[in-house]
Amino acid sequence: MGEKTTATWEGGMEFDIELHGHHFTIDADETVGGRNKGPRPKPLVLSALAGCTGMDVVYFLRKMRMEWDSFKLEVEGNLTDEHPRVFNEIFIRYIFSGKNLEREKIEKAVKLSQTKYCGVTAMLEKTAKINYEIVLNQ
Repeated sequence: MGEKTTATWEGGMEFDIELHGHHFTIDADETVGGRNKGPRPKPLVLSALAGCTGMDVVYFLRKMRMEWDSFKLEVEGNLTDEHPRVFNEIFIRYIFSGKNLEREKIEKAVKLSQTKYCGVTAMLEKTAKINYEIVLNQ
């Protein structure tokens, strides 16, 4: 089948998630019976998007031999009002710092990720409009 994860109920709304031998907790907030012991499942999708496209960009920029001092992604999502509430708009900010940043290479790496390689983007763009910007701090 492919990928597999396991969610084991720990009481309340808390689950222990096992994925590739790693464990983490997801939970809900107190208003719906949780104890706020971990992130909520839906926002983790935004984290998955950040990780997926971030890894792509690092891979491509390394191949292009471009160096940077720091790289951070900020991802925000807007949910629909009606249930099932899904992301209908997502905005990604790619933030780089460094002395010798080359905008053309960064734009190419981001575009390759967003249009061809990031599987999380490909899944999410079926329900959400995804926009992004590149910020360079030199």
